[in-house]
Amino acid sequence: MIERFLTQTKFGSLEDFQKNFHINVPENFNFAYDVMDKWAEEAPDKLALLWTDDNDNCIRFTFKDIKEQSDRTASYFMSLGIGKGDMVMLMLKRRYEFWLSMMALHKIGAIAIPATHLLTDNDIIYRNMRANIKAIICAGEEYITDHIKKAVVHSPSVKILISIGPIVPEGFHDFHKEWMDAPEFVRPKHVNKNDDIMIIYFTSGTSGEPKMVAHDYTYALGHLLTGVYWHNLTPDSIHLTIADTGWGKAVWGKLYGQWFAGAVVFVYEHEKFTPADILHKIEQYHITSLCAPPTIFRFLIQEDFSKYDLSSLKYCCTAGEALNGAVFDKFYKMTGLKLMEAYGQTETTLTLGTFPWMDPKPGSMGIPSPQYDIDLVKKDGTPCKPGEKGEIVIHTDKGKPIGLFLGYYKEPDKTKEVWHDGLYHTCDVAWKDEDGYFWFVGRTDDIIKSSGYRISPFEVESVLMTHPAIVECAVTGVPDDIRGMVVKATIVLAKDWKDKDQKTLIKELQNYVKSTTAPYKYPRVIEIVDELPKTISGKIRRVEIRDNDSRKKLQDEESKAV
Repeated sequence: MIERFLTQTKFGSLEDFQKNFHINVPENFNFAYDVMDKWAEEAPDKLALLWTDDNDNCIRFTFKDIKEQSDRTASYFMSLGIGKGDMVMLMLKRRYEFWLSMMALHKIGAIAIPATHLLTDNDIIYRNMRANIKAIICAGEEYITDHIKKAVVHSPSVKILISIGPIVPEGFHDFHKEWMDAPEFVRPKHVNKNDDIMIIYFTSGTSGEPKMVAHDYTYALGHLLTGVYWHNLTPDSIHLTIADTGWGKAVWGKLYGQWFAGAVVFVYEHEKFTPADILHKIEQYHITSLCAPPTIFRFLIQEDFSKYDLSSLKYCCTAGEALNGAVFDKFYKMTGLKLMEAYGQTETTLTLGTFPWMDPKPGSMGIPSPQYDIDLVKKDGTPCKPGEKGEIVIHTDKGKPIGLFLGYYKEPDKTKEVWHDGLYHTCDVAWKDEDGYFWFVGRTDDIIKSSGYRISPFEVESVLMTHPAIVECAVTGVPDDIRGMVVKATIVLAKDWKDKDQKTLIKELQNYVKSTTAPYKYPRVIEIVDELPKTISGKIRRVEIRDNDSRKKLQDEESKAV
């Protein structure tokens, strides 16, 4: 399959890969027709999707099944009035209908807007109004459909509601009942051009209101590298990426790149993340490849791996936030597998990565993807030398690279803020070593300036994460009259440490940081919490911690004044 789209598919070395990786872009490329349907022609009985749930249900879909059922789904959508260019929001959890719906929307040229099932009615109203959404397809669960019903009262653009069950409220179409009666699918003419919008993601909103990230039809091609060369997949692979289908990570790890490789996409539909259940599924279904955010690995390594047969697992990757070296080391000791880290954004495909020809360095994001011309630049725009911190940027002066977004939909001013003068600005700060490996520092607005020192939150978090008391932590700066800002650590304790005397433990953690890294970096403030504030996609909201601290300081000042 991949031979159709790559000038060269086999690489003997990292240098060969960097020099000769090149994607050939067909005219009017459409993943559903040009990849999925081609697999159905060439290997109809090859397993494509293996779906399970909390109740041990298991459904297996071959490529032929996906082709035939996505055709029927496309025909069904068209019969309801969904067509080319229509905005369709998907709130489908990890239900298998997500994959059928995505392929169907691609086949008719409609624009897919994946969204998490955790959205409230206000969240849904915001998305409906901003994107002019015409149809919503959802899992039929009461808390989801109730929010949708409340939202559509204030959403005049929404004309079609579809429930996949089990609940089908009044005013919703019954997907499975009506789907069976759909007419035979006839492929529409002129479905898409390469630069048409294929998918829109609302950013996770670590600060400010979510923006709409618009990707064209070549975006799927950009993930060829993700599945084949980062996840290192083959047709024999059974791959699990742990991600809600409302996250951008879902199409990174559960769709495009994996099916380019012909791998089996393993899906586990569960209500609550339980590390032991994930390990059981890996054992039960002989999963060969796993990808998850560092947060997931932090919880997995708290389990006793000796209780499970994980011998099928051959390759593990991580992305979504920076990986602490302590997590890498412990996972390696427990499994013998090195976590292959990568970096990217909702606006991009894989931008930096650790590839099969490389020996990963714990905590490093890897090297630039050959799809992009990457630089690290200082504030004055000059390139950084090894060891110097700067912003990660992508050169676009020779045209938009495959995988880079089209822009923020309906927000040209915000697009220009990050994409101008031939550069896309990621707003992420990093440094690279003498070998060209990149190391994450933080967002440009996360850097802490204390007593003249510039302190990276991630550097302090990396130290704290090596202490056995800590499961998760977030480091931020809090205002200080003398130092400008001081370092604060908000931490979640491991279960065996929750009964310890907090004052003694805080002092121990402070001394631990002082003895492990430069003393000026130690957290002068430590707050112990049950959980960290996170976005709906699971990223830590440091901005929320900072805002709460600012409000507390203001309230204290007002109380003193009174």
